[in-house]
Amino acid sequence: MQVKKIRDFSPKKLESFIVELGEKPFRARQVCKWLYQKDAVSFDEMTDLSIETRGKIKSVFDIEPTLKIIEEQKSTDGTLKYLFELSDSNRIESVIIPEKKRLTLCISSQVGCALGCKFCLTGTVGKIRNLDTSEIIDQYLFISSKLPGPITNIVFMGMGEPLDNIERVIDTIEILTDKNAIGMSSKRITVSTSGLVSGINELGKRISVNLSISLNASNDNTRNEVMPINKKYPIRKLINSAVKYPLPGRKTLTFEYVLLKGVNDSVKNAHEVVELLKGINCKINLIPFNEAYPLPYNTPEMNRVYEFQKILENAKINAKIRKSRGRDILGACGQLAAKYPHKINSRNKEQSADI
Repeated sequence: MQVKKIRDFSPKKLESFIVELGEKPFRARQVCKWLYQKDAVSFDEMTDLSIETRGKIKSVFDIEPTLKIIEEQKSTDGTLKYLFELSDSNRIESVIIPEKKRLTLCISSQVGCALGCKFCLTGTVGKIRNLDTSEIIDQYLFISSKLPGPITNIVFMGMGEPLDNIERVIDTIEILTDKNAIGMSSKRITVSTSGLVSGINELGKRISVNLSISLNASNDNTRNEVMPINKKYPIRKLINSAVKYPLPGRKTLTFEYVLLKGVNDSVKNAHEVVELLKGINCKINLIPFNEAYPLPYNTPEMNRVYEFQKILENAKINAKIRKSRGRDILGACGQLAAKYPHKINSRNKEQSADI
């Protein structure tokens, strides 16, 4: 039997597999507590399992970490960026954003990204491959072990499109939220998507976490230009899907809008956004574009950003200007590329089924 990475299994899947080994279901819960609450680095540490049970588990599972830290950078604003190397020598980045009352981890779900959004450095890499569940959860485990306080929030807003790797992202969320594993509230987890409607529908059927939609344009012509996925899932179709998504608790739907100078930041654009979001219980984060070579756009002047915000607020839309963090270390929104060249020629490059 081929050895499997134990952290590739959600708690439910781990239970099923351990039952197949002839063990009782509760053994999986014990293993989860050792892995995620007691930070076990070997199966021999799991002393409430018999030697025989540990032997069975060791024969089919690998507990070794999947990531190797290559570099840690600290921004002048306190943001931390981690560069990891995977077992196949590919690379990913994760970001920690410290605030007064929260510590947010921005986590990656893919090496690169297939969606090719024109304002995002990750898109210049292309999609190399999906991350395994173990590679996603190990970002959390490694970084949380290095911090003085607990990670309070997790956003799937790092490298990659989470809904293009939906099975492993859901497995990761189940590890994060299971009381026998990490035990984080689903209200503190956000999945961000560029607009994969099929993925939004599937996510909503299977799990309840916060959803953030990268809107970034007020009409289909502009969105087609800056976000090619819009050609398959136009704005109205995307919004109609998003408003049906079952959010946890009293949370509201979030839209992200990256403001690109002279592209989507006009008064007309602002009024078009008002029409798009009219009657929807939502909030919108306005993000002045984070410039980075070789992206072709510029950051708008702040007076234009404030004017855009005022138009939305006058229409009773909750609009906040999101302060970019970690820009000086290329750790801000749209700046993660894990030091890959901007045009990569890779034989193992994958494509999204939604492109």
